[in-house]
Amino acid sequence: MKAHAPEAASHISTQLTYEVTAPSHFLMNIQAARTQGQRAMGECLCIEPAVETATFCDEASGNRFVRFDAEPGTLRIHYDVEVRRTPQERPDTLAEMPVNSLPNELLHYLTPSRYCESDLMGRAAQQLFGHLPPGIGRVQAICDWIYESIVYQIGTSDSTTTASEIFVQRAGVCRDFAHLGITLCRALNIPARLVSGYVWFDEPPQDFHAVFEAWLGGRWVLFDPTRMAPVDRLVRVGTGRDAKDVAFSTIYGSVTMTEMLIRLKEVQGGLQDGPSPHASGILSGIERPEPVVAAPALRRVV
Repeated sequence: MKAHAPEAASHISTQLTYEVTAPSHFLMNIQAARTQGQRAMGECLCIEPAVETATFCDEASGNRFVRFDAEPGTLRIHYDVEVRRTPQERPDTLAEMPVNSLPNELLHYLTPSRYCESDLMGRAAQQLFGHLPPGIGRVQAICDWIYESIVYQIGTSDSTTTASEIFVQRAGVCRDFAHLGITLCRALNIPARLVSGYVWFDEPPQDFHAVFEAWLGGRWVLFDPTRMAPVDRLVRVGTGRDAKDVAFSTIYGSVTMTEMLIRLKEVQGGLQDGPSPHASGILSGIERPEPVVAAPALRRVV
């Protein structure tokens, strides 16, 4: 029997700054999700200037949301947390499940969605991967093909770009890689969904990261076609059908984001109870101090 991977921790500090030019409503999803194998400690969410907030958690996904109104002016959102993770064992052999055996709640992870037009990609999926033996190896082959065929390039896609467009233009960012993986899986009748979260990587500058997971052997299994970081280091924030379900901010009003700053440090093994901001074994940390500017919109999903 394989030994279980040691518990690991991620120390996360996120700051988002916005210029609000008209009364607006914010729906934020930046807190670590409440899921099995992941627990948040020493968590602090601060909004300046102070606003009245409402919070809720989607019990099915573990996604946590904060809602509030903001008046014109500069708005800063700061989130600090230490997250303890217990990585799941990843077997080398996991089977695909026939559609007639899937649980009812998974069926909507087979159908096309806003960014994942699996109905348009069926022929391509069959030509590329239909001849491969079903199972985890076929999903890994999809990830390998995406990594080898799609160029990771910032600025080549935007918030409206779909998986079929990425398939044609052959360039995108992490969410585009994940959308394409989801789409090809669904086109082969493999349930798949998007996962967003925090993880450390060298390049590009630290940001929210998107991967996907497929239903294999009666469980969800994570995959990252970008190969930017091991998936077992991801701190899960959002889970959904595609990016529209896991946006870190959905804003109703006239708002410009002027800064995103994410600091992240990871610790492997040797953890003690309680927060450990100065624990030994820090692997890496990076910050993104440069401003990220987006144009105002009546309804903006980031």
